Amino acid sequence: MTTSTSAAALLLRLAPGDTVAVAREALPAGTVVGLGELGGEGALTVRSDVPAGHKVALRDVAAGEAVRKYGQLIGLASVPIAAGEHVHVHNLAFTASQAGAGADDSGGYDVGVDARPTVLVPPEQRRTFQGFVREDGRVATRNYIGILTSVNCSANAARRIADTFRWPGALDAFPNVDGVVALTHGTGCGMDMLGEGAQLLKRTITGYARHPNFAALLVIGLGCEMNQVAALTAGFDLPPGIPVTAMTIQEIGGTTLTVKAGVERVKELLPVVDANQRVPVPASELVLGLNCGGSDAWSGVTANPALGVASDLLVAQGGTSVLAETPEVYGAEHLLTRRASDPAVAEKLIRRIRWWEEYTAAHGGSMDNNPSPGNKAGGLTTILEKSLGAVAKGGSAALEAVYEYAEPITAKGFAFMDTPGYDPVSVTGLVAGGANVVCFTTGRGSVFGCKPAPSLKLATNSDIYARMVDDMDVDCGRILAGEQSVEEAGRELFELILETASGRRSKSEELGIGDEEFQPWQLGAVM
Repeated sequence: MTTSTSAAALLLRLAPGDTVAVAREALPAGTVVGLGELGGEGALTVRSDVPAGHKVALRDVAAGEAVRKYGQLIGLASVPIAAGEHVHVHNLAFTASQAGAGADDSGGYDVGVDARPTVLVPPEQRRTFQGFVREDGRVATRNYIGILTSVNCSANAARRIADTFRWPGALDAFPNVDGVVALTHGTGCGMDMLGEGAQLLKRTITGYARHPNFAALLVIGLGCEMNQVAALTAGFDLPPGIPVTAMTIQEIGGTTLTVKAGVERVKELLPVVDANQRVPVPASELVLGLNCGGSDAWSGVTANPALGVASDLLVAQGGTSVLAETPEVYGAEHLLTRRASDPAVAEKLIRRIRWWEEYTAAHGGSMDNNPSPGNKAGGLTTILEKSLGAVAKGGSAALEAVYEYAEPITAKGFAFMDTPGYDPVSVTGLVAGGANVVCFTTGRGSVFGCKPAPSLKLATNSDIYARMVDDMDVDCGRILAGEQSVEEAGRELFELILETASGRRSKSEELGIGDEEFQPWQLGAVM
């Protein structure tokens, strides 16, 4: 048995009354910790090896009894749990009876009780960044030429055109052009063009076409696909200052001629796009997408709360931040309905939660299927636990709007978009909606990027930051080490967001990552 050690040094209790604490470091069986600093009495003996980030029971828990973390329900004990025992998948379970765990006994939700009117900072404290202002007043953080595809059949041609401009020095004569990016996908045909899946695809592609970070567009199709190029581009409704060229491989005469024509068109567009210049614009023009991937037990302790602080700071500037990943707010949705500025906003969120319950059930799944093996290895056990940490990305501002997938984001303030939890699909929806900067938190590590919007990756712990330093932009593990507070980390992140919006390249941009992450949500039958 090891010598008794301060509990505060080894365990982190996140809220009074929590059944469990989180191991700050790997704890071998027999470790003895005094509980006085955690609000308990006496000492606790760790009964089995507990990995860092995993949970330790602070008291005996009966089978079927609620287990709490963050002051909230994260599951029920599937067997009796003794004080000091490792709490994880072997003894903690999510059951269907916990669906809508945030609701009250009647199945309803508190609405608006925590909604606080947004207080904007005084005019003299308003921040700016260096952005591109389009002809219609939309503000961009990047200046790309985009190559969009109507169907998977035109993906190779689109990529070959973009690859022509990837070589070192290819764009040196055009310093204001951030790149030529081909965004391809795996569908566009074999579907009912009046069905939900096709409409969602068209809305997503249209959202990208309208994204202010694209200063010019090529749209390439095969010619015989269901998602016809002419009909697609007719719905873009772009201002005259954004040139759009549409072409089909069948009409031009094959892949080689299409690539040649596309390359020539891009060469014509480069000086036009390069003529755009960055100018000072208000921070209120930022639309910040909030996402997480490869979460671990520290996500809800370090990176997500820090991002929540930055989100609130942007909202106070009159800007917009948007939380997403509906399966990853499941069980924590009550924390959002309490912040809804209007009952209709809360009702829309609840409808999307119910839709997901029905959708997963229809496919033989459960909302608790969401935590991945990596999430569980990092200490997360149930979807409730994961969700409670995930919603911290949204800070504390009032919830002003709820959007369908890829729907245009129009409201100022904090909002939510209904997306899957799968990272590329989720962020594709956010960017299609208009997010011009993305912050992405990760505990297990991520190599995510999302052209045309820059993406900042926040490591929840210093170990993953050090191991993946070429991919990570921010080390939020400093919070856990006591080197900075959540508030300090959030303010530092807010400054980095402004710098990134002004042109500072993120790690994913330095690595050239972000083309393949365009992944529209696919719904409906493939025919």
